[in-house]
Amino acid sequence: MTLQFVKDAKTQAKALRHALAAQGKAISHAQALELVAHQNGAKDWNTLQARLSLAEPQPFKLHDEVRGHYLGQPFVGRIVAIAKLGQNTQVSLQLNEPVDTVQFESFSNMRRHIRGVIGPDGRSPSKTSDGTPHLVISPQGK
Repeated sequence: MTLQFVKDAKTQAKALRHALAAQGKAISHAQALELVAHQNGAKDWNTLQARLSLAEPQPFKLHDEVRGHYLGQPFVGRIVAIAKLGQNTQVSLQLNEPVDTVQFESFSNMRRHIRGVIGPDGRSPSKTSDGTPHLVISPQGK
């Protein structure tokens, strides 16, 4: 079996762990990940994970033009920094026009540069008190 994605490797490790447990040979999840890495030609789990992460399609890339909402405010901007955080991605955005991050009439906080964490769907796992994601982005053309 050729692994293409990190989730496939984790699924394989889980299956291996359960199969060995059924035979009375209990191993930890970390040990199972290391065994899967060795079976796939990597020196350790971190090496395999890094290799598979590079091969996974990324919905957003550095310098992509994006649009979306930050704390309920619409914006258009560009990704100026990006870092993978497990299944999520941290992005820094330079906005074309500043957005007000405060919803009070008597106070404003205008920002042209914002940073947040998004999932593969472009929505942040963090939400406001009404359940709206802090940050939602999509490619400019969509």
